[in-house]
Amino acid sequence: MSASQNLKFATNQKDFFVTLTQRVNGHFKTNNIERTANAEMVIKTIFMFSLYLIPYFLLIGGITSNPWGMLGLCVLMGFGMAGIGLSIMHDANHGSYSTKPWVNNLLGLSLNLVGGHDLNWKIQHNVLHHTYTNVHDVDEDISPRGVLRMAPESKWRGIHKFQHYYAWFFYGLMTFVWVIVKDFDRIIKYQRDGLVKKQRTTAVRQWIIMIVTKLIYFTYIFVIPMWLLPITFWQAFAGFFVMHYIGGFILAMIFQPAHVVEGTEYPMPDEHGNLENNWAIHQLHTTTNFGHREKIFSWYVGGLNYQVEHHLFPNICHVHYRDIAKIVEQTAKEFGLPYKSKDTFFEAVVAHARQLKMLSEKPVAKETRVAVAA
Repeated sequence: MSASQNLKFATNQKDFFVTLTQRVNGHFKTNNIERTANAEMVIKTIFMFSLYLIPYFLLIGGITSNPWGMLGLCVLMGFGMAGIGLSIMHDANHGSYSTKPWVNNLLGLSLNLVGGHDLNWKIQHNVLHHTYTNVHDVDEDISPRGVLRMAPESKWRGIHKFQHYYAWFFYGLMTFVWVIVKDFDRIIKYQRDGLVKKQRTTAVRQWIIMIVTKLIYFTYIFVIPMWLLPITFWQAFAGFFVMHYIGGFILAMIFQPAHVVEGTEYPMPDEHGNLENNWAIHQLHTTTNFGHREKIFSWYVGGLNYQVEHHLFPNICHVHYRDIAKIVEQTAKEFGLPYKSKDTFFEAVVAHARQLKMLSEKPVAKETRVAVAA
């Protein structure tokens, strides 16, 4: 059984989100615009797919036999892969790309195109992370990851005291591990916890989809290049690894400063599984924005530097977040609630580094804290 099944949010404090929702809905109605993708989003979709696919076709087309030139194309594919994840796949699997479910489902499979599995992502991200943000043992984004400690309640190990030095290297392995190992581990876990069934599908269907799409993925990533080009498996693997390392590092560096950052909170339920705040206010306490004035950066990262807006309104396409951000900030302040934001991406990364350093320190035992306080 999933630990999330025992958790309950507070049922009071509804006025904030009711008021905010009315104002955001009013914004779209007054301006006569849809909450889903617009022309800007369509252009971005074409760009991100092109950034991934054009280097691939140039590569297998033999545009260059120079190893460094081939590696450079793999680097571009890494940026394209991250772009697909940050913009297209992310909105589609939240159901915010289009009003048509088939469009969202089709574009959501862009995750499978780059080696992942959409159902695993929906459960980990949409269900566990978006609902129980920064709750230890439920939000898998902050769950213990061996050499990384992302939450104060996670068990401390001796190696963690160096994590603020080595974490940056492991961030680049994120999608590589997902594609090779984690997808298989997660679908087994989610089936066991009953989370697959809750997505109105079956484990058999998802195993078939995952295995078929991974076979297609590894065919075009390894088999076709090795067939058409004078390269060895290890050369193909090197390009594959570099692509994933670039893409994984970019994704990690966007998601980590939003929640594992200095000043964030890690709410814990009481002995009955009750959380202190209702869902919307919980999101304000656990989420941080950054880099709103950095327009090119904001465009590339799919508006995910507007994490507060995204967590409150995941069913709104990210191209609208910059327009509703002022409404969210003003409403939060009216209700005396936090609206956490860093001015620049660099400031957010520094704050994340400080949080890693804080979490690297061995916790003081509860008995010791009580004795000191006495």
